[in-house]
Amino acid sequence: MTRVTAEQLATARGCVLGLMLGDAIGATAGTAPAGGALRATSAGQLACFTIDGIIRANVRGMHKGICHPPSVVWHAYTRWAAMQGIPGIKRWQEEDWPDGWLAQVPALGKRRGSAPATVSALQAQPVLGDGDRTWTSTGAHGLTRTLPAGLIRWWGPEPGRFAAEVAATTHGPEAADAAALAATVISNIIAGRNIEEATERAQRECQSLVRVMNDQPLSPAVHAARDTPRQAAALAQLCPDARAASALAGAVYVALSFPDREQLGDALLFAASVPYGRHVAATVGAFLGAAHGVDALPIAWVSRMELAWVADVLARDLVTEFVDGPSGSEYSDATDPHWWDRYPGW
Repeated sequence: MTRVTAEQLATARGCVLGLMLGDAIGATAGTAPAGGALRATSAGQLACFTIDGIIRANVRGMHKGICHPPSVVWHAYTRWAAMQGIPGIKRWQEEDWPDGWLAQVPALGKRRGSAPATVSALQAQPVLGDGDRTWTSTGAHGLTRTLPAGLIRWWGPEPGRFAAEVAATTHGPEAADAAALAATVISNIIAGRNIEEATERAQRECQSLVRVMNDQPLSPAVHAARDTPRQAAALAQLCPDARAASALAGAVYVALSFPDREQLGDALLFAASVPYGRHVAATVGAFLGAAHGVDALPIAWVSRMELAWVADVLARDLVTEFVDGPSGSEYSDATDPHWWDRYPGW
């Protein structure tokens, strides 16, 4: 018997599939084709491996008692890089590596755009201590790939801190700040708050976490959505480049401009229509998917998503891992004998 609720499933699936759909629509620059597959980019691929890493971190912690989750997620990114054939990636096992079920998904091994800051950091080996962060990238991958961390609110008290630590394994303080804020927005959405309330609360909750962004970094986006909603020029002004902070500001603006359930598809197209809107679309997809649930996502698009099944399974497994603990622990037997093979906790 599972203890997972229908609401938890709908929210997690909405968030993850919304992120992946936004990533795929973002790649079309706001002109989604009428037919054919909607493919993920490297941002969506990395988000899948973030969830894989979160699950495996919990499995490891349950069985070994000691675990540094950001390092386990970092190892997940090395598996992505190995599947992509990127040179200079350290092997973490002598045999059967990359392992886990994601290693068997062909689409995750396809090159779908670059992630230069992430790749450079993976090749250089990790810097995981809080006092030893040397990376400087402000790029949006540090935001988009960490969005699923917001879902751990059900099981952990500070998803923002966790998201920042994961982002900081490859990106600089500004990107880590954006990751913390975005994950905290999602955590407040799943706590039942609307987008504006979730945003305002996230700014307050993250004041002790952010390192370089100001005290109210998302306020301009909130005010712009109130005064001039759904204006491409306003979105372009909030998102003038490919920085994580810009993608987050743009996503807040779009989410507040298109707050209703039936507007989700329009929100994604609008987000993707501006020059740097690709990561805005992925972020707002996660926000609105979490807010409205999986059934609000346009079926005609979801059914064409290349990684729809993969994303849906990951969302379900994320909830299952933390609610039901199918891998067991040091003190209890596994309820799913295959879980360790799917998510090895080495």
